[in-house]
Amino acid sequence: MTSKNFILSVLKIIGILVGLFLLLLLFYKLSTIIVYVLLAIVFSLIANPVVLFLKTKLKFKNTLAVIATLLLFLLLIVGFVLLFVPLIIKQGENLSLLDINSLEENYNRLLLQINVFLSQHNIDILKLVESSNISSTFSINYVSTFLNSIVSAVGNFGMALASVFFISFFLLKDRAHFFNGFTAVLPTNQKSKILTSIEKIKDLLTRYFIGLFLQLFIIFILNAIVFLIFGVENVFIIALLCAILNVIPYVGPLFAMLVASILIMISGINADFIHETLPTTFYVLIGMFLVQLIDNNINQPIIFSKSTKSHPLEIFLVILSSGVLFGIVGMIIAVPVYTVLKVIGKEFLPDNKLIKALTKDI
Repeated sequence: MTSKNFILSVLKIIGILVGLFLLLLLFYKLSTIIVYVLLAIVFSLIANPVVLFLKTKLKFKNTLAVIATLLLFLLLIVGFVLLFVPLIIKQGENLSLLDINSLEENYNRLLLQINVFLSQHNIDILKLVESSNISSTFSINYVSTFLNSIVSAVGNFGMALASVFFISFFLLKDRAHFFNGFTAVLPTNQKSKILTSIEKIKDLLTRYFIGLFLQLFIIFILNAIVFLIFGVENVFIIALLCAILNVIPYVGPLFAMLVASILIMISGINADFIHETLPTTFYVLIGMFLVQLIDNNINQPIIFSKSTKSHPLEIFLVILSSGVLFGIVGMIIAVPVYTVLKVIGKEFLPDNKLIKALTKDI
């Protein structure tokens, strides 16, 4: 290789690296818009069956069917907000979401009450905490920061909702136009495989996301019933938080129980700790555990197994591996991404023995 060719090769590599860096930088700068587009795609997958129903059964025109569908979902969202936001604001004030000093004072009082209870059983919790250095690694600010982050997210909800609905309108209305434009640029020899893959992915992901929202709603209702049975204050906000945390597979329910127990004990800080607060928290945790048993043995097998046509053990290993590699975000997106990869593998590598075994039900 001559020096000129070597220099050209180096320059080419540098150019590729610079191009990749600029592309990643562009994605980072446009990350919010990309998230809106992805959410719009997910929403359009969920809303498309409603559009098809209005067009085929009620004979709506395409544009009218899309508008009616978006209005229907908008009314559901507005109804949900009008129903729960006043409760969340009121109960959020009771939980001192914006008064960190008051929340921390209740937290410290709670620790003292726990210490008194355990001291009666010859357990010095304060000494144990100091020796284990837990107090230096945990702060009530973590809890308040988490709760306030949810409040902040609600504040940006309006802009996100408007953007997602605007993008979804055109995705649903001009679905055929986008599809025709997309198929026009596909390579002729691979067109049928790509189109088949897209159709299967759309069907599986639509079923998955609809089932996921149904799962979260069921968890919310069941947890709210448990809280109401045992007379817990702040029922709706705690049940809503627990449902949201269940988006994270396996780890989310455990964190939900931790958050729920802390909020329940802080809410009942003025009650008798030994005879009221502690037993109530214990019974509620048992109730939440039973809810998770129902979810793990009924809801999740239907959603993760039947909707994506994958074995429960297969799903468990995928979620666990994604969590190890990519953290919480990896656990959340593990099932949809794995489903997409399975469909692509079945269409483009149908003779591979491993892929054939994994995709036999697709």
